Amino acid sequence: MSRVRAAGELLGPGGLRRMRWWALLGVIVLTVLLSIAWFTPALSVRTIEIDGLSTISEEQVHEQLDIPDGLSLMRIDTVAMAERVASIAKVRSARVERVYPSTVRVTVDERRAVLWFDAPEGAHLIDRDAVEFAIEAPPIGVPQLVTDHPGGGDPVTRAAVTVVDAIPPALNIQVDEVLARSISDISLKLTDGRTVVWGGADDAERKAAVVLPLLTREGTVFDVSSPNLVTVK
Repeated sequence: MSRVRAAGELLGPGGLRRMRWWALLGVIVLTVLLSIAWFTPALSVRTIEIDGLSTISEEQVHEQLDIPDGLSLMRIDTVAMAERVASIAKVRSARVERVYPSTVRVTVDERRAVLWFDAPEGAHLIDRDAVEFAIEAPPIGVPQLVTDHPGGGDPVTRAAVTVVDAIPPALNIQVDEVLARSISDISLKLTDGRTVVWGGADDAERKAAVVLPLLTREGTVFDVSSPNLVTVK
């Protein structure tokens, strides 16, 4: 015996009809509510919250979001909007979320310079992904990259970025210039005139562990390119 037949026998013809009627009424009400939410301003976007901005203006983000007036929160394409915001040169990534009943929340991860190199048109800023994202005055404390062919597509530049990302913060704030002759010959010139010969991007954890204690010694050149055999001159 099927469940429908069993329910019909328990409820009787009248009870089964009422059950079907209430089920149909529920579907109709739900359809109406969804239609109201989808096609009317009942759930329209009224507030836009933007987090994570430092160097980018809210106007730039609003322009890329491009949300028409009165558009229902249910009808916005959060993925497409996040992709448009992420197309801003200084944006590393973006996330767009619905917050009912009427808010769009945008979280922006801005690109931050870890190196810069000089060029005829000005200083090029490079982030930790080795992406050139701006031509403007470098932030205070960001080291200058000196290499033959600087740029995001240059293997030596990418190696220098990897090295800068690996050095301890206490050393990073002392670095004034990164001299990259090759992917395996990278040196750090400190603000006090001393030089740390880092070598390549390999064995970074071991180099990071020995470099700060080494810098407490007297000397001008500190070589950690072979971390098991460091030297000071």
